[in-house]
Amino acid sequence: MVSKTVEVIRDWRDLPASQRGAAVAVGAFDGVHRGHQAVIASARAAAQRLGAPLAVVSFDPHPRRLFQPEAAPFRLMTADQMVRAMAPLGVDRLYLIPFDREMAGMTDEEFARRVLSEGLGVAHAAVGFDFTFGKGRSGSPEALRTYGQELGFTVSVTDRIDDVSGLKLSSSAVREALKAGDMDRAAAILGCPFAIQGEVIHGDKRGRTIGVPTANIAMGDYMRPAYGVYATRTRLPDGRVVNGVANLGVRPMFEIEQPLLEVWLLDFNESLYGQTLETELIAFLRGEMKFDGLDALKVQIEADAAAARAVLG
Repeated sequence: MVSKTVEVIRDWRDLPASQRGAAVAVGAFDGVHRGHQAVIASARAAAQRLGAPLAVVSFDPHPRRLFQPEAAPFRLMTADQMVRAMAPLGVDRLYLIPFDREMAGMTDEEFARRVLSEGLGVAHAAVGFDFTFGKGRSGSPEALRTYGQELGFTVSVTDRIDDVSGLKLSSSAVREALKAGDMDRAAAILGCPFAIQGEVIHGDKRGRTIGVPTANIAMGDYMRPAYGVYATRTRLPDGRVVNGVANLGVRPMFEIEQPLLEVWLLDFNESLYGQTLETELIAFLRGEMKFDGLDALKVQIEADAAAARAVLG
């Protein structure tokens, strides 16, 4: 399917007729993994049947951020990455609805009536088998189906899908794989490598002194994969993809407070400050280590680069 431009709509109230009436997939969709893609495919089938646009309804911030403001960072992707992941799936619109106190206080019936029916005017709602909604997560897929019958939209429920190898296709399973440094398992669930996107910021420039200039990216609200060294592929703003080796973490030798992704782009020598890069973590090479000095660190970095080149071919 050809990628298209996804229209992003950040409210559910007072929308013009041109932004209503879609067949929608509803959920958090963090990661847009293969399980999420199955729910979107169900909405796509309904959109084709009904002659309606295909849309996704998600929330920003993620509901967990409102209910657990002190929770450790856990996101698998930014809103920008979500939009780009949905484009090849044929999605016309992404409703990124503000998850605020008003939304959190709605009963399941209110959410179905006020948001889906009156606000978005949905023609169809596709959800996953474990979808919950409304205050206290009281609403179920069965309840949504009942509300849909009353309010005039159809509902489809996608059963749990596991990979043929028995892999659970869920965001929590992706997070478990990333914590374990199992990038192959994370990519198998996501359908593509896990990637961190962010602006290149100024670091302490120590890498330059040993001939290893790095592009440094703050981790922000991304969940923290296993700290250590990775073989990477980085997409530049102009579309070029450059192989690299990256340290992700707090660098035990020159400790920093907040974890950074520090990418050494191999065979590359251009300034990237202020540019937004997206770096795929292809393979976990080793954990973070402390070294006896800069010479020992340099020897290890060269070994890491060789290992990354071997992995990346």
